[in-house]
Amino acid sequence: MKFGASMMIRNPQPWRRPIHEVYQDFFKLCVLAEELGFDHIWTSEHHFLEDGWTPSQLPILAAIAARTSRVRIGTFVMLLPFHNPIRVAEDASTVDIVSGGRFDLGVGPGSDPNDYRVFKVPLKQRRPRMHEGLQIIRKCFQEEEFSFAGKYWDFERVQMTPKPVQKPLPIWVAALAPKALEEAGRNGYHLAAAPPKPLQDIYDEALKTAGHDPAKFERAGLHIGHLSATHEKAWDECEAHFQWHMQIHFRAMSAPEYEGRNAWMDLTLPPLGELRKQGRGPYGPAFVGTPDEISKMLEEELKVCPMTQIVFSLDSPGMDPRYMRSSLELFAKEVMPHFRNR
Repeated sequence: MKFGASMMIRNPQPWRRPIHEVYQDFFKLCVLAEELGFDHIWTSEHHFLEDGWTPSQLPILAAIAARTSRVRIGTFVMLLPFHNPIRVAEDASTVDIVSGGRFDLGVGPGSDPNDYRVFKVPLKQRRPRMHEGLQIIRKCFQEEEFSFAGKYWDFERVQMTPKPVQKPLPIWVAALAPKALEEAGRNGYHLAAAPPKPLQDIYDEALKTAGHDPAKFERAGLHIGHLSATHEKAWDECEAHFQWHMQIHFRAMSAPEYEGRNAWMDLTLPPLGELRKQGRGPYGPAFVGTPDEISKMLEEELKVCPMTQIVFSLDSPGMDPRYMRSSLELFAKEVMPHFRNR
């Protein structure tokens, strides 16, 4: 089992600090994650949010690469429909070179209608645009010269240099629905998700049909959580920050574009005190508690959702950096050894 630390840079109004201090604390946390034995540091892409949540990942990942020597770094995920795929390939290749071959490119289609409105990309084009962009990125990495005529992009005589150190550079795709999982498997992408096993079987079958060995492909599950010495202390430290995170997420999912598709979601924001009673996090169950409690929760999840990498987000928006460091240390020292040899 591998372990990833999902890192966020957010500066919400209730706990606002000078932004350069937030960034420097973030980089210190990344260095600590390497020292503690994490296999991956992952970042994510978001736009137009009041707390400044990481709109530009690759410069940040290059800065992490300059401060570390072993840990792998990657995007979990980049919102590819908003980017020129050749520029993504050039920047990804550069980060891979700067890091000495430690970069993973994870992409997804995005889901916030406001992003699509501002970037003037139709929401219904998000997955086909993503997959066409990935075709071009692979050509940039693998071919000396190529031309491409697609539905959204048209390029002639492209010679992208320099190439990445890794051959191939690992590409991951966020996918949960059956069609998306089949597409990811058919194209030979690692899975930036860990859905229940019946859905992963769709992915595995698509890999096999395309001539790939499923055992060689990664699947990583993201968890939002916080650890402390006691259950109550963990919630005391993180509950208000979880509520902020949920508020931002629920606002996006309540957009008119999602009418009829969000009926299964509970978009009511619980008051402080109620959140811990429900055990809810921003995207599902909250992995909050002592190391023993978190280990038991992960054990139960792995029975349903197999994965090769447990990705844990341990830096809730606006949280005191001391609590972030303590949570990271507890997870690395008391949870990771329980699963490491699987």
